[in-house]
Amino acid sequence: MPESEKDGKSQLSAAGWFALLVLAAFFVISLWYAVKVWTAMAGVHMSGWGWLFLVLGVVVTIALGAGLMALVFYSARHDMDR
Repeated sequence: MPESEKDGKSQLSAAGWFALLVLAAFFVISLWYAVKVWTAMAGVHMSGWGWLFLVLGVVVTIALGAGLMALVFYSARHDMDR
């Protein structure tokens, strides 16, 4: 086991933590803006089926992207990407 894993200390520098903080702030701001825009559309109603298919679309899209990225990493590790 490498020495850095034994002591339990983080391997991120101050710049790494700052980058994570900035990315988290961007995420929170984008969620706030999305909710603000969504609620500003007065009179728009989505049924339960609409919500179901919206959630399913998001889940399938993320699963497809994760699966494709896993295949990319697998093929790179097993020298299949020539």
